Amino acid sequence: MLLKIVLGFLCGLRALAKENTTAQQSAPPLLLVSFDGFRADYLQRFPMPNLKLLYSQGVLVEQLTNVFITKTFPNHYSLVTGLYAESHGILASSMYDPISKKHFHTYNDTDPMWWSQAQPLWITALDLGYKTAAMMWPGSDVTIRNKTATHFFPYDSKVTFQQRLGNVTKWMVGNEKEPGVKFAALYWEEPDHTGHKFGPDNTTAMGKALKEVDDNIGLLISELKRTGLWGHVNVLITSDHGMAQCSAERLIRLDDCLHPDNYTLVDLTPVAALIPNKDPDKVFELLSKCHNHMTAYLKKDIPDRLHYRNNERIQPIILIADEGWTIVQRGNKLPRLGDHGYDNSLPSMHPFLAAMGPSFRQGYRTSSLQSVDIYPLMCHLLSVRPQPNNGTLNHARCLLADETCWDVPLVIGLVVGVLLVLSTITVLFRLLSYRHSLGSRPFQRLQIDDDDDTLLE
Repeated sequence: MLLKIVLGFLCGLRALAKENTTAQQSAPPLLLVSFDGFRADYLQRFPMPNLKLLYSQGVLVEQLTNVFITKTFPNHYSLVTGLYAESHGILASSMYDPISKKHFHTYNDTDPMWWSQAQPLWITALDLGYKTAAMMWPGSDVTIRNKTATHFFPYDSKVTFQQRLGNVTKWMVGNEKEPGVKFAALYWEEPDHTGHKFGPDNTTAMGKALKEVDDNIGLLISELKRTGLWGHVNVLITSDHGMAQCSAERLIRLDDCLHPDNYTLVDLTPVAALIPNKDPDKVFELLSKCHNHMTAYLKKDIPDRLHYRNNERIQPIILIADEGWTIVQRGNKLPRLGDHGYDNSLPSMHPFLAAMGPSFRQGYRTSSLQSVDIYPLMCHLLSVRPQPNNGTLNHARCLLADETCWDVPLVIGLVVGVLLVLSTITVLFRLLSYRHSLGSRPFQRLQIDDDDDTLLE
């Protein structure tokens, strides 16, 4: 009987999975939009009527734990690959590859070598015959594994949000010659630009920037309605990282600790990466004692939780500044009033996720999610087989209208556990009943054979 119950439960789960697969065969198109530098608590600090209208009809994840380092390029590539930075290879805004001897900068980023350790969703979806689009998303103008998205634009900051959006919706609608794209990714620079310039604590400047962001979300809603896409596409709005307030009173000067001839600098603040030119142990010792608000790590000792150790592009020594502190080589000049890149456990570094569409629940809210979980979620929405990744769909199931919130392995474990307990109770009950029946037998006198002398000794 117990075996039948377990088998019935597993068959039910299998049928549910099959039903979900069938439902996803006609998957709605998916639009992923990123507003760079949108710190999670901006949602509470500033009025965002259009964004709130969108997630009131869908779902809101109040905070995403993003990947380290909390910079634009690593996190945007994590969103479309589901990988930590150490796995996809886009580790920072400035990198050095010791094998090829090449240098990477955000203004010189189109060499496919840097991006080839992973495959973004706009490439994977092509294999199913889908059309895809990527509007100025980091890496979208790079030929990755000899492919690009069906439609893409190289980055150009002068192109307005309205112009970018117009192209994306045109591609999604399609025409007589070509079907609409199934997956599109759209990038916008704000409120990151304003956050760097004025800092997130400048309420006036940030309020103005976020009003423009919310107006752009209103424009997005209007454009989707105008083109007939509203209610027929799944829309995800998110960001790559947050922002921390910096100050000229919180500077860490490397020249105060060691002479610049001792190292080659690959990347600077707030996570500095460097290569020792001389005695590595001595260089590390000096940097370890450099400043109370900066932690130095040898590559092999970088904490596991950061997932930032297993890649040849990670330099022998990295320095991580405390929140709000800035690493400079020399002088008293503060590069920017707001910055990001700090430890990804800090709430100030966390972005958010809002989503709506036919596949999402309505009016649902949850506190947190890992940003690497967005990729398997998007693959599920598109019925695309995901590439190997660091995320899991289990954590995002609650966002979906046709999914349960159960962690299936956990539920199976609980069911088996309950059945084992019930089985144990049943056995004990029968054992006790048997003993009771023995104890209640009628009294019978023991018959003793008088010739048996052994019993009388």
